[in-house]
Amino acid sequence: MQALADAVLLLHLAVVLFVVSGPPLIALGNRWGWQWVNRPAYRVAHLLLIAVVVAQAWLGALCPLTTLEVWLRRQGGGAGYEGSFIQQGVRALIYHEAPMWVFAVVYTVFAGIVVLLWWRYPPTRGRSGRQSLRRPLSQPR
Repeated sequence: MQALADAVLLLHLAVVLFVVSGPPLIALGNRWGWQWVNRPAYRVAHLLLIAVVVAQAWLGALCPLTTLEVWLRRQGGGAGYEGSFIQQGVRALIYHEAPMWVFAVVYTVFAGIVVLLWWRYPPTRGRSGRQSLRRPLSQPR
């Protein structure tokens, strides 16, 4: 069970890295012509994940990945926050001590940056990556 809990922790780290790396990758990618940063699947997944994080923070809910990891560790006979080298190293990267309202504010500001980037660099479709999903102002509905 501990190995499975470590796998969940690594998945959690991957999700955090995906969310945190999104804005710089989108901004740099648009500057340097990387078409993949504006693909709808990437942008929608990124927007949905940060929306879930913000909602959880404002509702005071724990992340389901954290809950699953702790449950797996307890099922394996371990404590919720003691364990392997992987667990200790990754936990130090993604978990911090602060009042919940601090996280809610930080996540909300971060989500605002994501929305601003969505507006500034809208997702595109098509192979050329040039056609925006945003309707031109002159196009009738």
